[in-house]
Amino acid sequence: MRIFLGPAGIPTTVKNRGVIEGILEVSRLNLNAMEIQFTYGVNMKDEVAREAGRVSEERGVLLSVHAPYYVNLNSEEEEKVRKSRERIISSLQKADLMKAKYVVFHAGYYGKSSPEECYERVKNEVEDIMKAVRMNRWKSIPAPETTGRKNQFGELDELLRLSEETGCSICVDFAHIYARNGGKIDYGEIFDRLSSFDHIHSHFSGIEFGKSGERRHLTIESSKDNPPLKPLIEEIIKRDLSITIISESPVLEQDSLLMKEMIEELLR
Repeated sequence: MRIFLGPAGIPTTVKNRGVIEGILEVSRLNLNAMEIQFTYGVNMKDEVAREAGRVSEERGVLLSVHAPYYVNLNSEEEEKVRKSRERIISSLQKADLMKAKYVVFHAGYYGKSSPEECYERVKNEVEDIMKAVRMNRWKSIPAPETTGRKNQFGELDELLRLSEETGCSICVDFAHIYARNGGKIDYGEIFDRLSSFDHIHSHFSGIEFGKSGERRHLTIESSKDNPPLKPLIEEIIKRDLSITIISESPVLEQDSLLMKEMIEELLR
């Protein structure tokens, strides 16, 4: 079993000091993962990406990347689809330089399409992205994320099919699944369906949701165990899984440390 824990972005304690200091802080906190956030665009210089890879390897911090949020591979506007594809490919290029395997992104919205029409459109775009990965011999890989709103492409079924048919990976956001299913989640069933993955890349946080799904991310404490954390950790330990859990909580690394404490307690 190998569990990697860390924040989505630079820890709150050093949030204005840049990616390298963020990696060092993650290491100082005895965490071992960090997801680099390209929230508004891929603006990192190549030399910074290489240095991030060197420092993370030296400190034993597993890096991943979240591509910009302005992505919709099913937009009715072809220009938006093209720019979305370019943002993901740019993220993959930087991820390869920093030795980060997974590049997480939200694939898009159903819009006026049926779920199947949306799936085919997203699949075609992901196939083109995978061609770029192979052509450039990058070790990074696209990982579309399970989404929390019912109008978004990204149910677990859709992503597992996409992975099987294109060779991409996926990111399992447990809070999103919980919100999309109206406050229900079966961790055992999810892991049964992920049995073909050697390593699972995932997100966790508390969440507030309504009839349409996700409203906002919450801290684990303020969410009042929505979704429940302990059963997730118990299932991971029982199955001896290799997994990364990125905290998307508003308090980032603080909830990663809370998860770490619970894991250590359950392993005693």
